[in-house]
Amino acid sequence: MADRDVSKVAEGFTYTEGPRWYNGRLYFVDFYTYSVNVVNPDGSVEEVAHVEQQPSGLGWLPDGRMLIVSMKDRKVLRQEADGTLVEHADIAHLCTGHANDMVVAPNGQAYIGHFGFDLMGGADHEFASVILVDTDGKAQTVAEGLSFPNGMVITPDERTLIVNELFGNRVSAFDIKSDGTLGPRRDFAAYDDLGDEKSWHKRVERSTIIPDGLTLDAEGAVWVADCAHQRAVRIAEGGKILDEVSTAPYGVFAVGLGGDDGRTLFLCVAPDFDETARSAAREARVDAVRVDVPHAGTP
Repeated sequence: MADRDVSKVAEGFTYTEGPRWYNGRLYFVDFYTYSVNVVNPDGSVEEVAHVEQQPSGLGWLPDGRMLIVSMKDRKVLRQEADGTLVEHADIAHLCTGHANDMVVAPNGQAYIGHFGFDLMGGADHEFASVILVDTDGKAQTVAEGLSFPNGMVITPDERTLIVNELFGNRVSAFDIKSDGTLGPRRDFAAYDDLGDEKSWHKRVERSTIIPDGLTLDAEGAVWVADCAHQRAVRIAEGGKILDEVSTAPYGVFAVGLGGDDGRTLFLCVAPDFDETARSAAREARVDAVRVDVPHAGTP
């Protein structure tokens, strides 16, 4: 694994997530300041939206309006041209935990995962689903039985959705049908089967990877934020680990490829993901490192 120079892009945040390169700028969220932020060309960071119920996944409709997951009230918000936020979809009836990460397809359909259980409250692990929100805001469940579906990408041909399963020790893939619904789950990269183990702590202990954020490159490999192991790993379909970037002593909770040539890997890092600890500190940041293979797909 090559040694690489890691640079700081933005610092002084609570818990950064959702890095997205869009129209030549990096966007990201900060959970406990409830902010959606953009990094300007001069390196300054500007808040572009405030989501009181905690922002997570980001994406854009074909007309350029931004969609934002509002985690705790389990909604998808839409930012209008004047900057105001309106409800795009209410998905609370389909979620069994906080709404979480999202990918918005080029046609405007959005795929959203959720926790499946009360992670911060200490509940037992329960399997969760992927929700499809159509362009008119109508929502439906399109995949079930996933262990905390998290980072998601869509391949360049728009035919495959790839989904991290945070506590599942695997990355899953689904064919995307013409109406946006999904075919059966299959393995993109899978390690030991964790079965129905109810303790998420034990699931973590038994896992090869703890895949949080996700981004796709032009050779069909994915970079995964392997959060509990303090590294970003590049994984080929089939599960072979091709490369890694250490973020020790911090964990890395989201990744995104971007930059003008698509070869900058952005890393959202923090000491841990404990809500009480992170909301009380300003230790999280966004880092960047150069990689060899450029970005592909969505986001």
